[in-house]
Amino acid sequence: MPDAADRPSTSRRTFLRGAGVTMALPWLESVPVWGRAPEGNASVTPKRFAALFMGCGISPDHWWAKGAGADMELSKSLEPLSKLKHKLNVVNGLFNKSATGVGIHPGQTGNILSGAALQKGAELRGGISVDQVIANHFRDQTEQSSLVLGCEQPTTGYHETNFSMAYSSHISWQSATSPVPMEAYPSLAFDSLFDNRGTRRNQSVLDRVRSEASALSGQVSADDRARLDEYLTSVREVEKRIESARAHKDKADGRAKDRGKPVAGMKRPDDGLPEDIREHMRLMCDLIAIGFQTDKTRVASLLLCRDISGLFYPFLGVRDAHHGASHSDKSEAYEKVTRFYVSQFAYLASKLDAMKEGESTVLDNSCLLFVNSMWSGSAHDSSKVPLLLAGGLGGTLKTGRALDYRDKGNANRKLCSLYLSLLDRMGVKADKFGDADTRLAGF
Repeated sequence: MPDAADRPSTSRRTFLRGAGVTMALPWLESVPVWGRAPEGNASVTPKRFAALFMGCGISPDHWWAKGAGADMELSKSLEPLSKLKHKLNVVNGLFNKSATGVGIHPGQTGNILSGAALQKGAELRGGISVDQVIANHFRDQTEQSSLVLGCEQPTTGYHETNFSMAYSSHISWQSATSPVPMEAYPSLAFDSLFDNRGTRRNQSVLDRVRSEASALSGQVSADDRARLDEYLTSVREVEKRIESARAHKDKADGRAKDRGKPVAGMKRPDDGLPEDIREHMRLMCDLIAIGFQTDKTRVASLLLCRDISGLFYPFLGVRDAHHGASHSDKSEAYEKVTRFYVSQFAYLASKLDAMKEGESTVLDNSCLLFVNSMWSGSAHDSSKVPLLLAGGLGGTLKTGRALDYRDKGNANRKLCSLYLSLLDRMGVKADKFGDADTRLAGF
């Protein structure tokens, strides 16, 4: 069939549009969907970064990796990543200096992506997070600078350490004094991703772009036609699940109005958040995947649970809420909790790895970070942080490794040195970030 450059009707078509909705397209070989085709029609594949956070520590006895590549041996808690070992880095021994010796919980969490010293008292002060540094760099190249999502509402007040609980509730910070507003409702995150607005926002976005999708399908290659159909099918599957979440949210808004109180101040599930945390997390991961696949955004953060989390896990047979369970972090119950959170990371990584981009996948061109603010919940130990990375950032990041920095000395095991290394690979120039001015050796 003719080259995309010979078909002006599709060569600049970056979106499907309908009444009150805009749907970005995934990578297509016969259409330069990410803007003007570069000179020589060479493919330009964007790099993406996402950070997923779990609070209160992990199961320390079951968090390790040995070996390399497909032969890497993973611990019980990391087993959900077994099919992605060759695209995984397990990094042990890094620490966030500004989160040590300051008191437990908020002071260990509010700077997990910034490395900045946090101020106690009424005034928030820390630093911009690494995800937002990257988002600012790509701000003019994508429709949305970043997706900032969470599966628990932010909490208010002050901890006994005199740090604001805002530090426990946010990992993404747009400045030293302001967290990025976090979206906890899947339906509202979906609407933002598809520019879904107006009186028809409760109607199917696919129905509203159907005619444009049909026209485009008739003008692309057979492989692209299959890829487009697969994408639209996946969006429809997510949309069906969003419908239930939207109805739940609408009912919560009605209850809040009747009671004369803000919906965010109500307890789950009265606040309209999905009652099943498994569905909530998967929906948020699905939305990040769509955002990355379509280049709607290149940056995302997902607070799977906040620090001092109150989430429950009856489906795991765990009786205590997250924070309480973490105080018995060597128990079988908390190992189940840890493995559950790793499985969410594995779900998103696997979903991105199934999305083809030429000879590679979306995961190959991304870096997914999984991090916790402390190693042990029972000891509130932040002398090292659990950290996983998936994806190769367009071939710039070697994968399939178990890296250990515990014996390298504090100057050589800074978490912010890893962030500087990632900024380099994302094409973001920085001489310093947080407390680091050198890159992470051996990374």
